[in-house]
Amino acid sequence: MALPVPSADRSAAPAAPSLEPLFRLMSADLERVNAVIVARMHSPVPLIAQLAKHIVSAGGKRLRPLLTLACARLGGYRGERHIAIAAVVEFIHTATLLHDDVVDASALRRGRDTANAVWGNKPAILVGDFLFARAFQLMVQDGSLRVLDILSQAASVIAEGEVHQLMTANDTATSEADYLAVIEAKTAALFAAAARVGAVLAERSADDEMALERFGRNLGIAYQLVDDMLDFSAREVELGKHVGDDFRDGKMTLPIVVAFARGDAEERSFWRRTLENGEQRDGDLERALGILKRRGALAETLARARAYAAAAAEALDGFPDNPLRRALAEAAAFATERGF
Repeated sequence: MALPVPSADRSAAPAAPSLEPLFRLMSADLERVNAVIVARMHSPVPLIAQLAKHIVSAGGKRLRPLLTLACARLGGYRGERHIAIAAVVEFIHTATLLHDDVVDASALRRGRDTANAVWGNKPAILVGDFLFARAFQLMVQDGSLRVLDILSQAASVIAEGEVHQLMTANDTATSEADYLAVIEAKTAALFAAAARVGAVLAERSADDEMALERFGRNLGIAYQLVDDMLDFSAREVELGKHVGDDFRDGKMTLPIVVAFARGDAEERSFWRRTLENGEQRDGDLERALGILKRRGALAETLARARAYAAAAAEALDGFPDNPLRRALAEAAAFATERGF
């Protein structure tokens, strides 16, 4: 099975930020990462290979492994180790998606049926565990304790973030600080680690290593903020999942946190009924969207995302101005302008 290199064609809006420059520069390396992914998904247990193929071949933008590849090259790395480490990053990400979809009872991911919707929760969880195991096998074979430390720490933080999100679900008392702590853990931690290990492979200075960590972390936060905004504002075909899933699940994302803080007594009563009590009726999603727009919560969320994306690009200032650095900066801008 050959995995396609994702396309980021935005020909309809050529002036818009795009991932295309980054894909173009890293396409050869990304093809090799795809080959490692295919090889390492093999198992004598047919269901493992079948389910793993379903989730990995669904594609996505491969942004996290791209960060590892690009940051290693940006740092001047000319070896081969970044290929396997980028595959590790994608396996960790995919494993967390499998587990996340079970927790959220999600039926769609990237426009396709989720693995748990097709095979059930138990196989999805266990194959997620299989992918985590494959990731750690690859790290052990690489032999770098620094890489193992960074990526294993990220895996731990992601799990903590998922548990933290469970604790804040359905709780309208959730603060912006609580929300940011969740997304820094469950999303930004892997972006940060993916970028940082590129610097480690290139044997860059501690300052450069932390600059790329900041780049990845800020990009990850921007990316999640936009995801949370799109849950209320995107078309389903663009989002790749059901619009309003976060609302139906009672997740306290930034748009809701902002709207609740700015709302009047009637609006706060609405949020408590629909989110805390789980009493949702026909038309509630449309009403929620109306409140979010009226209180400027979606615009505020996008503005915050753009600020984090700008901070991500600024973190690259210490590196030479070349096509790869510009492509990474454009990837940060793309995170806030995408519609899917």
